[in-house]
Amino acid sequence: MKKLVNLSLLIIGLSAAAFAGGRLIEQAQGTGGSDVFHLYNWGDYIDSDLIDQFEEETGYRVVYETFDSNEAMYTKVQQGGTGYDLAIPSEYMIERMIEENLVVELDHSRIDGLDHIDSDFLNLNFDPGNRYSIPYFWGTLGIAYNEDMLEGFEPESWEDLYRPELANSILMIDGAREVLGIGLQTLGYSLNSTDNSELQEATEQLRGLSPNIKALVADEIKMYMIQEEAAIAVTYSGEAADMMWENESIVYILPEEGSNLWFDNMVIPHTAQNEEAAYAFINFMLDPEVAAQNADYVGYSTPNETAMDYLPEETIEDEQFYPSETMMDNLEVYENLGLYHTGIYNDLFLEFKMIK
Repeated sequence: MKKLVNLSLLIIGLSAAAFAGGRLIEQAQGTGGSDVFHLYNWGDYIDSDLIDQFEEETGYRVVYETFDSNEAMYTKVQQGGTGYDLAIPSEYMIERMIEENLVVELDHSRIDGLDHIDSDFLNLNFDPGNRYSIPYFWGTLGIAYNEDMLEGFEPESWEDLYRPELANSILMIDGAREVLGIGLQTLGYSLNSTDNSELQEATEQLRGLSPNIKALVADEIKMYMIQEEAAIAVTYSGEAADMMWENESIVYILPEEGSNLWFDNMVIPHTAQNEEAAYAFINFMLDPEVAAQNADYVGYSTPNETAMDYLPEETIEDEQFYPSETMMDNLEVYENLGLYHTGIYNDLFLEFKMIK
């Protein structure tokens, strides 16, 4: 799920945000006790009814805090003193956290329900054997567009976004990997390129896209598209699903050149104070009916194969959200690029934003 913020927020940190349904967010470091479970998650990334159900079934009191980027989450966990019992980062950040010993190796004997997970989402490169993480959601980055506002034009590729008639029409997700990735894939390069000449070429390529970008935004992208403040958005599949639910004129597609395939997994941070509660939550979320309810609410794709039996047929047959094997072959997973090359991506992204 990919909810990212302006890079400046990564510097000043994450402020507390209201949890869906008006639930009060408490600072994790301010509470303790064996009956308390501190969950650190993306915003609007779980059905609040499931939080209530988990509390009722287990007796734990959930303290829920949100983050808006993997980098913000990493910074708080890396600095310590937070006491989060479970967090839900993305694949490239999980790989980094494993390398830096920021997550606990899992005891699989305490996990019940892993057999419900589709084998395609297990034993992936960022965490072989799922020693440190358990699948939560997966999805893609693509193009959402309002077919009524485009008057017959239907984008099919990243290259289509450069058309001059789309001036000031596109909302772009505010993230370095995502934006640089569009430039790279338009040129036929890898999303994980560390070749300086390719990265410079991609940045130069993006200059041609700049006049068409109305704004670089984060969570607001969904609201703006629903309210028809822009014709096109580069966004994540779950965000697009919410847009489509609220506005029937919106369509979501995966670009012909390919795009990002991402995975968000559950991990236990090294500073966890209540591992027992963390395992209870993992097992709760692995329950197929719980996973199905969560997927139906959030809009992202579930890796829980058994849960598919509880989802509407039109949902699981929609190839934009559950791509075919052929489409999946055209998608690429972000890799951990290391501090040096991550810095280059961030610098080039800031250069692009200054153009804008």
